[in-house]
Amino acid sequence: MSVTVRVPAKVNVQLAVGAARPDGFHDLANVFLAVGLYDDVTATPADELTLTCEGPGADQVPLDRTNLAARAAIALGERYGIEPSVHLHIAKDIPVAGGMAGGSADAAGALVACDALWGTGASRDELLDICAELGSDVPFSLVGGAALGTGRGEKLELLDVGGDFWWVFAAAEGGLSTPAVYGEFDRLTENTAVPVPEASPALLDALRTGDASALAATVTNDLQAAALSLFPSLKATLDAGTAAGALAALVSGSGPTTAFLAADPESAHRIAEALTASGTCRSVRVAPSPAPGATVLRGQPL
Repeated sequence: MSVTVRVPAKVNVQLAVGAARPDGFHDLANVFLAVGLYDDVTATPADELTLTCEGPGADQVPLDRTNLAARAAIALGERYGIEPSVHLHIAKDIPVAGGMAGGSADAAGALVACDALWGTGASRDELLDICAELGSDVPFSLVGGAALGTGRGEKLELLDVGGDFWWVFAAAEGGLSTPAVYGEFDRLTENTAVPVPEASPALLDALRTGDASALAATVTNDLQAAALSLFPSLKATLDAGTAAGALAALVSGSGPTTAFLAADPESAHRIAEALTASGTCRSVRVAPSPAPGATVLRGQPL
């Protein structure tokens, strides 16, 4: 039988980045919010580990063992002494290379799907441990909702959210490499004192109360300047969304997807129409948040 798991995209409503560590990573205060754009990952028994992918940007997704979803299956198999003989099919709806953790979501989806398929009985903490080994954003893709990520983003503290927030996401023509954006951040901050990253109390309070205007006043992304340096045309998209009435406009994570916070669903759709008409982006999507983490849609229950 097959197991299908649905996993959400994310937006970083705060991404505070510290100076580069000796291991090359950066300490973060990363406030994740899962949003209602999803990939579906289906695991089916097979003679060997294989991958297929469909959906927008599928031609950019590697279909070998470098894919994070494949690495998730391998890591779970190694931990439990199981040969990862499985076919993974990824149905993508999260923008590829867009700063919305699509690859990390696929890894979390594959991990949960293989866990259910193989009946490993892994605890949530064990799965989160494997997620952290795979990448900084993977643990959040598993849990969803809202969370503060510290360390390099993998240490999660779940956060309360007091209401729905409505977002518009504009996908750019082309992608950005996360390592390249961090490298540009290091270059831009080379001669400055980079503060220790800390979560904003005002932002956490805005999430807790569900106040979109208060959240808009506090969203920040320390990688935005680096993303704009590497991808200057994103400024035109940010300006178009702001002119259309977005409460806040920012680069999502390492980009190049841009995110616009709207006051309500109607405003979100008006902003989306204006962005589409602006000609400054490839595609536009509207999505609510928060959204659930990795969820089994069909197949064996966890």
